[in-house]
Amino acid sequence: MAQLTQDKCVPCGSGAAKASPAEVASLMKHVPNWHLVTRESVDSLERVFRFPNFVDALAFTNRVGAIAEEQGHHPSLLTEWGRVTVAWWTHAVGGLHRNDFVMAAKTDELYQP
Repeated sequence: MAQLTQDKCVPCGSGAAKASPAEVASLMKHVPNWHLVTRESVDSLERVFRFPNFVDALAFTNRVGAIAEEQGHHPSLLTEWGRVTVAWWTHAVGGLHRNDFVMAAKTDELYQP
């Protein structure tokens, strides 16, 4: 995971390629607490983070939002009492890109249960 957290997201245009199944399998080893989820034929990385209350969950959401802005890559965030669900995928490729794994690793670093 350490290597991914040091990486920056690279700009992805419509010409960017999805991560291959082999790349996905390799990169999943760096973010073992994340799950591959497919919704409406789009693959994403998803993880639920648990907290003792809403205030801590909201603070985490804001930290994730700050790194998303910094990196120019934005997740789906669902903030609820005691939990935040984060999903990363790349809209431009309609699925997973290396950037999503980079951001998942960076999100893990922000988590302080």
